Amino acid sequence: MIKIEILGTGCAKCKRLFANSQEAVKDLKIAAEVVKVGELDEIVNRGVMLTPALFINGELRAEGRVPCVDEIKEMLKE
Repeated sequence: MIKIEILGTGCAKCKRLFANSQEAVKDLKIAAEVVKVGELDEIVNRGVMLTPALFINGELRAEGRVPCVDEIKEMLKE
């Protein structure tokens, strides 16, 4: 199962990234867990300087921006 983590404190961009990630998973019909990580200590420990950040299976894929649904789908196919 793919693990998708959205790191952010709950701003509008973070919420949009979470929604885009859920839509990408739904469109691809894959088994994935999409979780929010909002604890500031965890965000800092991962070296994230700008939120929102997108991690796929523990790998940082986007930081400080909101990838569109299609871009997230491409990331998930890799």
